[in-house]
Amino acid sequence: MRQSNSSLRLKKSYFFPLFLLAFSLLWFHLPTAFCLCQFLCLSDLTQQKPKHPLKSSDFAGLTTIIVYRLPWTWKCSKLLMKFIHAGLNTIAMILAIVSMVAVFEYHNARNIPNMYSLHSWIGLTAVIFYSLQLLLGFAVFLLPFAAVPLRAALMPIHIYSGLLIFATVIASALMGITEKLIFSLKNPAYSTSPPEAIFVNCLGLLIVIFGALVLWMASRPHWKRPPEELPKVPRD
Repeated sequence: MRQSNSSLRLKKSYFFPLFLLAFSLLWFHLPTAFCLCQFLCLSDLTQQKPKHPLKSSDFAGLTTIIVYRLPWTWKCSKLLMKFIHAGLNTIAMILAIVSMVAVFEYHNARNIPNMYSLHSWIGLTAVIFYSLQLLLGFAVFLLPFAAVPLRAALMPIHIYSGLLIFATVIASALMGITEKLIFSLKNPAYSTSPPEAIFVNCLGLLIVIFGALVLWMASRPHWKRPPEELPKVPRD
């Protein structure tokens, strides 16, 4: 009876991560893959402003933050999961840089000022700190040169900064879509709640829900990857 109850709890623990991963893939990754194909087919970056929000959303949507929290990955070696975590972060970083280049080229081609809004300040700050997080993660946790005490001391900082950057990206995305609506909707105005405004506001709510689910899952102790057992050395 106890065994059946434990297996039932295990199945339930698999359901939520699978749902969150599927939500992430459908909502963020597929549209971004489509826009990335368009980006690669167009040589003129001045036409790429519409792709900036989706690439930035993918920066937040790549759920590298919960790679170690997926129960079906616990059977994989920790080294393999480190490479997957680093690889997904690298992809997200490339897409974030592409989105930044696209918006700067778009602004410069149309004589629009750069870096004047809070959205742009927070977005650029997130990209800079994300780059530092990625480089330090490679140097300390992936390459086999850092001492174990150093890794143990920096791990809480690495986790906290990752969660903080993720929340910052969510905030930047919400500011960006609101800013775009205010500038784009003139007749009818944004304040009159046209269908476009309602649709994008719902999109913003989904982004908040997505971010809350990721942060909640990352903070749950029972989804933390179990420590690897060291091989027992036979005694003579």
